[in-house]
Amino acid sequence: MKKLNELILAFSLASYGVVYAHHGVASLGTAGLEGPGSPLETSSSLTLPEGKFLGYLKLDYAKFKKYTPQRDNETDSYTFWMYGLGYGLKSYLSLYLFLPYDVKKLEDNSYNTANFGDVSLMAVLGFKYDDGFQLIPEMESLDDLMDWHFTIYGGFTLPTGNPNMKDKDGNIDPGMSIGFGKPTTLLGFSATKQFTENFTLIFDINYLKFFEYEYENKVKYKFGDEFRINTAFTYKIYSSVKNKFRLDLDFEINYLNLGRDKENGIGLQATGGDIIYTLYGFRAYYNTISFGAGVKIPTWTNLNEESLQQGAEGKEKYRIIFTFSTLF
Repeated sequence: MKKLNELILAFSLASYGVVYAHHGVASLGTAGLEGPGSPLETSSSLTLPEGKFLGYLKLDYAKFKKYTPQRDNETDSYTFWMYGLGYGLKSYLSLYLFLPYDVKKLEDNSYNTANFGDVSLMAVLGFKYDDGFQLIPEMESLDDLMDWHFTIYGGFTLPTGNPNMKDKDGNIDPGMSIGFGKPTTLLGFSATKQFTENFTLIFDINYLKFFEYEYENKVKYKFGDEFRINTAFTYKIYSSVKNKFRLDLDFEINYLNLGRDKENGIGLQATGGDIIYTLYGFRAYYNTISFGAGVKIPTWTNLNEESLQQGAEGKEKYRIIFTFSTLF
């Protein structure tokens, strides 16, 4: 069991920059050379080993569809980097700190921003069902890892990023700024079940809450709250304990409901709606390192005033996701 515990590799995908156009959420989880698989976006239900640290890096790049052939102020792309550090305080309790770095570009370069965003802090409480509910024990056998595992997780951001970034004419666009001006809060639940040696099902549901902020131009703005239901399927296609290597395929279905943004208390047109994304990717593990990559595509949308939502969630050509993590 000591060897199994040492082989556990963890990763966390948290952002407030996971990149749904102007903001994102956290997804958390762990995976090992043996045991359940872990997806790229959906939160898994395993916690960090007690006393271990996790270093994490994520890249999420979104390329948007354009409506007009000329170079104008349409959104071109968003690039979100996420740097993170996790710690296993207990076998059942993991803590995380994340710092995003966001790059947002318009097609005509009239409003390009790049800087560090709002710091986020998160906690994950893990438990399982094995003849009753119990907190995640310090050591688990391979048979124990086949049990249903669950987490309750939550966190908040601190307004460390600049919410008042201006374009070349001095205008403020909240969606192009780096910070939100006020803290945000997140609450979520995940469930993970390894059905066979190779196949794992993961389910995740979470809610992200935004609060109204008054910008330097005296406009009060509130981003629409976000509700997500994510489902992921991972399949281990190769594993070698001798070589400390594992390779998984990952398929995910991510549902996102966006509330309308509000300006001075009034709901804004061309904001909010419903989106379903599908993600195709892989995750590989070597020794104490994990890396993964995937392509995420909006496959169904029902956006408010959809024809006006260029540069918004659901209007991407594609999203490229890359993650790297190491346990120490």
